[in-house]
Amino acid sequence: MTIPITYTLKNLWVRKITTCLTMVGLGLVVFVFSSILMLDQGLKKTLVNTGEKDNIIVIRKGADTEVQSGIYRNQAAIIETSPFIENSADGTRNISKELVVLISMQKNSTDKFSNVVVRGSSKKGLDLRPQINIVRGRTFEPGTSEVIIGRAVAKLYGNLQIGDSISFAQRKWNIVGIFDAKQTAFDSEIWGDCQQLMQAFRRTNFSIVIFKSKNSKDTDSMQNYFNADPQLAVQLKIEQDFYEDQSKALSKFINILGITLTVIFSIGATIGAMITMNAAVSNRIQEIGTLRALGFKRKDVLTAFLLESVSLGLLGGIIGISAANFMELSSFTTTNFQTFAELSFGFVMTPTIAVKALLISVLMGSVGGLLPAIYASNLEIVESLRSP
Repeated sequence: MTIPITYTLKNLWVRKITTCLTMVGLGLVVFVFSSILMLDQGLKKTLVNTGEKDNIIVIRKGADTEVQSGIYRNQAAIIETSPFIENSADGTRNISKELVVLISMQKNSTDKFSNVVVRGSSKKGLDLRPQINIVRGRTFEPGTSEVIIGRAVAKLYGNLQIGDSISFAQRKWNIVGIFDAKQTAFDSEIWGDCQQLMQAFRRTNFSIVIFKSKNSKDTDSMQNYFNADPQLAVQLKIEQDFYEDQSKALSKFINILGITLTVIFSIGATIGAMITMNAAVSNRIQEIGTLRALGFKRKDVLTAFLLESVSLGLLGGIIGISAANFMELSSFTTTNFQTFAELSFGFVMTPTIAVKALLISVLMGSVGGLLPAIYASNLEIVESLRSP
């Protein structure tokens, strides 16, 4: 004979105030835990979606970021003649030689400055990134001091609009377009003509070369081909993998911070659940004695109280996850530790995050209710019935 589940759940409703306070405490932990995981997921989604699986990015050997890399003009010319590059419909090669530099810009309505990526590219560079879509204005014209800016840049740095100008590299650059990059890292960049930007920044070398490969899965053969040329000291990466690597340092920091906060908060929430369940046992000692006298075994009492604490944790988890879902409506900006550039990204909830959060919540409820449940199951029948 087992104690009915309805009896167990009704006891939670009897103690409305303590039950609600405990659920809120557990929900707060779940909210923090979920938000950290959502932030990490948003970062990874932003950077992974930045790259294309068919694009190959060529950087200098030993360089970890585009800003650190340097490709000589003669090296870029050799790369352009390689047999791995796919041709476009008009017969031209799908390759773009690009400059990537950092500039400092003042944030909107603040005295704070942060680094922004300026990318010198070309028409081919835009074609190679199909996620970039001009939403207002037009693209820059080659040979001019025109730039287009990502939506995050337009929002964060003075509400920049088409027709405005920004100054860097001792020149004024006219904004002729605003683009949407589908919540990728490109949203936080400024794009212009590569040759004009190289002149302005007094650069003689490109930062990277990017091309669409005929077979991006065969990167080993491509790398061996370039290694055979003594003039080339370069390394190749699939563009998507390259940008995914950019997230590792910041992702590690976010996860460490999240685990630390979750552990600290979960200790308090678990103690709160334990106090709630201990009070429930203390107020129901005679009731427990009656159940034992009716024939219910110790394990039935133990199971009943554990079920209460697990239900408490589950309800708290649902509250926390529901609140965390609203974080998807907001965005977050921080410095990417790998590139030292400002990066804008959002919170992303996934089924995996929701399941992990619920498991954490149920675990806190179970641990908090274990000792009170053991105590309740070990009460003697006679002593329980005599309890005032």
